[in-house]
Amino acid sequence: MLYLAGYELDRERGELRGPDGEAIKLRSKSFDMLWLFATRAGRVLGKRELIETIWPNVHISENGLFQCIREIRGALGDDRHELLRQLPGRGYVLDAEVTHGLERIAARRESAAGTLTIAVRPMKAAADAASWADVAKEVGERLADGLARIERIRVITLAQDADADAAVDFVISGELHKSAAAWEAHARMSATATGEVRWSGSVVVSAAEGDAALQRSRLVAGLGHPLALRINALQNCGAWMQGGSEDELPAGYAKVVIEQATAIINQTTRERFRVAQEMLEKALADHPDDVDLLAALAGHMLRGTQTAWYDPADAGAIESRARALLERAMQAKPHYIPVLEAYCRLLTMAGQLPETLIACGRMLSFDPWHGIALFHLGIAQTRQGRFEEALATFRQADTFDTPAFARWTWLLGVGMAYTLMERYAEALPWLERSLAVTPGTGRTHFALAVGYQQLGRHEEARAAFAKGLELRPGSTTGNVPLPRKNGSPVFLAAFDRYVQMLAQLGLPTD
Repeated sequence: MLYLAGYELDRERGELRGPDGEAIKLRSKSFDMLWLFATRAGRVLGKRELIETIWPNVHISENGLFQCIREIRGALGDDRHELLRQLPGRGYVLDAEVTHGLERIAARRESAAGTLTIAVRPMKAAADAASWADVAKEVGERLADGLARIERIRVITLAQDADADAAVDFVISGELHKSAAAWEAHARMSATATGEVRWSGSVVVSAAEGDAALQRSRLVAGLGHPLALRINALQNCGAWMQGGSEDELPAGYAKVVIEQATAIINQTTRERFRVAQEMLEKALADHPDDVDLLAALAGHMLRGTQTAWYDPADAGAIESRARALLERAMQAKPHYIPVLEAYCRLLTMAGQLPETLIACGRMLSFDPWHGIALFHLGIAQTRQGRFEEALATFRQADTFDTPAFARWTWLLGVGMAYTLMERYAEALPWLERSLAVTPGTGRTHFALAVGYQQLGRHEEARAAFAKGLELRPGSTTGNVPLPRKNGSPVFLAAFDRYVQMLAQLGLPTD
């Protein structure tokens, strides 16, 4: 469900409802176009993009487009063309705030917590480090800027020795160290009322890795990502309001089980994947209402479906169970990052691309440094045929490099985007880096095989292809990722080329 200017868009029923709740007559194509505008509010959509999206693989004149535009404006009472505006020579833009149905659920369930106020002190540099004190200053400022983008948080700066007033809930301070080999940043968040440290973290970035800009970005993200997760957990548990303790945060048993299951991901085999699922299943059976376990198990099952570690005949049932688990979790904590993360994965798998963009945007509004949200956002952009945008999104995730266990996904995303654009020489280094992190995924080997083949490295192509088949037995031209469902004509044409190359290497046809 989407909401704009007092109107409701119900995707399931294909229905537009007015402020009085009454349905407004709208043809199916006009509804689809309004939904497209709503999921990309504020973005200019050209005539060609609108036609190719609403009428894929069908020749239609611009008159059909204009009829839909007129019908949408009439349904919204937009006689002055202020909601759906035309920009001459560019296209149309929906100039309205659009909210997701999840936000309505959240509004009903949120406590009267108001806004969390955080004071950030300047980051300190070592006493003898005047030469890079500016780096410490920049890292601290960028951390504060990122926190200020998080919903329901107010950030203020505080002088190094100044006391925080009673209106401040937490104070963040930190320091930066430099050795010949690496930068090392430390930070902590303390409760103003008690002085208790409610979070502390550190990050080490190699001084030889990338340029100075990349190093600073990873220092900021390395502190900002776990801090954002912590703040989100505190807000969703309500502990920060009540001066609560660690016991009120996600329970210790859930934390340990989830961390153990997550640690398995990078070097996954079928056997290790099953072990991780057994751990999560047992923990959830013992604690059936634990939201962290609900989200972790749903995400794990969806990941297994994507990686073809279940019998294909069971994929539908697996997805249905994961959806049911997530529905329970969403009802309890719709603003909780672990829940939103699994929800983004579900939407991506289901081919609900506009909804994926919205859900991932919500996730980034609570953690601007979350690489998994950026990965799913990039996948949705890829399947919409927006390859350059997807490439930039995946590269942004690599710039942050958080969370580290998911690093292989956005590396694969960059490699896949380059592959679909037929820029194979640029794709290979990213795909090879992805395999160095997680060698147990067949889709990376398949993409690498295509790149090797197109660059004339045929023996390496055959070896990579054979490894892909070993890891994804039963793969055919009809079931290799990425899913085709709801893909744009641009994406489908590029993906068909990719699949044909795999068929030439010996991938069975479906």
